[in-house]
Amino acid sequence: MHFEQLEQSVWERLAQENRPIVLYGMGDGADKILHEFGKHGIQAAAVFASDEFVRGHSFRGFQVLKLSEVIARFGEDIVVVIAFATQRPEVLNKIFALDARFDVVAPDVPVVPGIVFDKEFIRTNQQSMQAAFDLMADEISREVFLDTVRFKLSGRLRYLRNSETTKADAFMHLLRPGPTEHFADLGAYTGDTIRELLYYTSGRFASITALEPDQRNFRKLCVYAEENLSGEVLLLQAGAWHSDTELTFSARAGRQSKLADQGVKTQMRALDHVLTGKKCTLLKMDVEGAEREALRGAEAIIRSCRPKLNIAVYHRSGDFFELPLLVHEVCPDYRLYLRHHPYVPAWDTNLYAVCQ
Repeated sequence: MHFEQLEQSVWERLAQENRPIVLYGMGDGADKILHEFGKHGIQAAAVFASDEFVRGHSFRGFQVLKLSEVIARFGEDIVVVIAFATQRPEVLNKIFALDARFDVVAPDVPVVPGIVFDKEFIRTNQQSMQAAFDLMADEISREVFLDTVRFKLSGRLRYLRNSETTKADAFMHLLRPGPTEHFADLGAYTGDTIRELLYYTSGRFASITALEPDQRNFRKLCVYAEENLSGEVLLLQAGAWHSDTELTFSARAGRQSKLADQGVKTQMRALDHVLTGKKCTLLKMDVEGAEREALRGAEAIIRSCRPKLNIAVYHRSGDFFELPLLVHEVCPDYRLYLRHHPYVPAWDTNLYAVCQ
C-alpha cells in the first residue's frame, strides 16, 4: 500500500494557502507548529484563544485575540489551525463546532521532540508501516491505522472521529480485566489507570506495581493508594527503562523533558528487575516517549507471563507502527489491536495486545 498517497500533506497545503491562517491556542503545541511554519514558509496571520483566556496578552509576537476579533479583522474565510491538545468533551465539542463553520486543520507534531510525520517520513518507513499494518488483528485496527496516517498527513479532524472508540470498549472487549490481575503500571501518574482497572474489577486485584518518576505525581499516587488500596501494592518513584540506571532530564520527567547534561536526576528501572520472580497479567505503558526502552526492560516478563498489554503509541511520529513491530519481535504470539480514543490531535491512540 502506498501510504503517502492517502492524503495531501497539511504543510504543503498551508504553504499554498492564500487565505489568512490563524492559530487557535498557545503554548508548546503552538510553538512546535510555528516552528514547522518557518521551515515551510507558512505565514500565520493571528493567534486566538477561547474568550475566557484572552487577557490582553501576547504570544510569539501576536496579540492574543478572541475569535470574534479575528472575524472582525479577517472575515470568516479563514483557515483555523488547532494548536493545542484536549480530551475534554466540552472543548472537543467547541473544536468540532469550529470545524463545521471554518476550514479547520490540526497539524500533527510529535508530543516529544522528534521527526515530524510527512510524506518523506512515510517513504523512509514504508516497509515497516506495511509490516505493522499486516499484523493488525481486526478490521477496526486496520481502519484506525489508516485513519492515523490520513490524519497525520492532512490534519483533518474527520479522520480522528471516523474510527474512534471509547476506552471502556477496549477494557470490556480487549483487556477484560478480572479480580485476580497482577497489574504493572508504568507511568502511573496519580493513579488514573489503576482507577480504571478497579472500576472493571469491582475494586479487586491480586497485586499492583506502579512506577511514576515525577515527584508531585508520585506523592498524589501514594495518597491515592493509601486511601483506596489494600493488599500487595508496590509504588516506586522511578521511570521505566531498559535497565536500572539514573538519567538526567532537562526538566521534570514528563512530556517536555529530555536527556541533558544538567537538570533533574531521575531513577530509571527495568520492569524485569522490579518483578523478578513475580507475576504480571496486565501491563500498561504510558511513559512519555520511552516506550521502546520500557519494552526492552520488560522482555523477560512479556515472554514468560504474556500479560495483556496496554501501550501508548502516540508520543513519537512512528510509535503507531514501530511499537507493534517491537511487541511482535519480543513475542510473536500476541494479537495486536490499535484503538484511538476521543482526543485532538491523535493522542490517546493505544496498542492493545492479547495472547490467545
